[in-house]
Amino acid sequence: MSDAYSGPDVPEGWPGHLWLEGRTIVHLKETQQRPTHMPRGPAAKSGTGFMNPAMAPARTRSVLLLEDALEHGWLSGEGPIRALDALCATGIRVRRWRNEIHPDLQSRLHITANDLDAEALEWAIRSTDSDVSVEGIPALDDEQNQPDFIEKNKIHFQRYDARLAMVQGSFQWVDIDPFGSPISFIDGAIQALGRVGVLEVTATDTAALTGSSATSGRRRYGHKGIVDLYAHDDAVRVLLGTIATRAAQLDRAIEPILALFDGHHVRVSVLVRKSKQGADKTSEQMGWRVRTDERPYKFVKHPSSDELEQSSGPMWIGPIWDEAICSRLTEEAAVESCLAKDSDIKRGIGLGLEWSEADQLYAEREIRRSVRHISDAAPLLSADHLLLAFDQLPRLADVGSLPTMEQLIEALRKAGHQTARVPDLRPFIATQAPFETVIRMVQSLQSTK
Repeated sequence: MSDAYSGPDVPEGWPGHLWLEGRTIVHLKETQQRPTHMPRGPAAKSGTGFMNPAMAPARTRSVLLLEDALEHGWLSGEGPIRALDALCATGIRVRRWRNEIHPDLQSRLHITANDLDAEALEWAIRSTDSDVSVEGIPALDDEQNQPDFIEKNKIHFQRYDARLAMVQGSFQWVDIDPFGSPISFIDGAIQALGRVGVLEVTATDTAALTGSSATSGRRRYGHKGIVDLYAHDDAVRVLLGTIATRAAQLDRAIEPILALFDGHHVRVSVLVRKSKQGADKTSEQMGWRVRTDERPYKFVKHPSSDELEQSSGPMWIGPIWDEAICSRLTEEAAVESCLAKDSDIKRGIGLGLEWSEADQLYAEREIRRSVRHISDAAPLLSADHLLLAFDQLPRLADVGSLPTMEQLIEALRKAGHQTARVPDLRPFIATQAPFETVIRMVQSLQSTK
């Protein structure tokens, strides 16, 4: 380890002031304001020891997905899962993994937290003093082959460049959450995974992914974008397509688990398998979105010369979720795993936390929001579907007003067409009904008013 890495030393400004994210006590530097509940936009980085409150929903979903993998065995059966947060900063995600995943599953969870920032890492290590200690996690047989680390509460903290940390170990779960584009970390993260593993990637360079910064989009992702109602869905699919293409070059195939646009960032979780045959099929899931006069869009392998101006791509055009896993990401499950219990609040107050009934109410709303609509939309986004902006339907159907979204969804379901609202700041529905059927349904509901 670097000589500048002091590990157990008390970092400057400690203990700061306290916040509660999920069930985990967060030490914030005095220079960072107490977060507001349900922040939506990007936060300006305020130096080392920075915690972005707008990423809390993504961290909640990460807890739920990792817990689901341990509970249902879809990643490593009943064996252990070695999880790496390659850019852990102040360690909030890894501490939430340790604090909020069910105690019965913790013995199979081996966590490595890595960051190059010594001060942030010291802050992360010291923060574990606020956690409930865990026991009974055996050492893995090959841990002697791993980099040097400092262990606190069964979390291995290490200080390396993220790319070096990834190539020095073999993991079943790798999380990449940089400040900006993840593009320089993707290859290393894929290679760090075993034969089967999960890769979670965050991208905050949404201007490049949505097409609003055309030069950045072309340079980083090889993407031609169109800034319209489908820019958010395009961004998700461009990042998926980039990961799939890089994985294929390394003889690996991906299977999307959960991918969405959340406020100011894109977050995707994919299963990665070593499979030359699967890698060969990656091209079948790549294509373009073409806007047309007859319907809002269609997916094609490649647009014609006449279609190119109204096309965005290349991007992933296959399913973007896993139905079985996402159907379990319910609001009730999120509250059960991640909402602070009385004991968590009592422990926090004993350490100096200020937490009111209103704070607890808002925290529950935020946790519910982090997974809202996911379980309902799981069957649709795990298969072919049509995505429609709800507030654009009056223009498309040439009607004066709309029924409620709930009325339209229910009417389409009664007609035998699977339909649901999808997670996005703007109201969208996904449906397996043909576009013409949706338009006739909107017109029919309008005429019955």
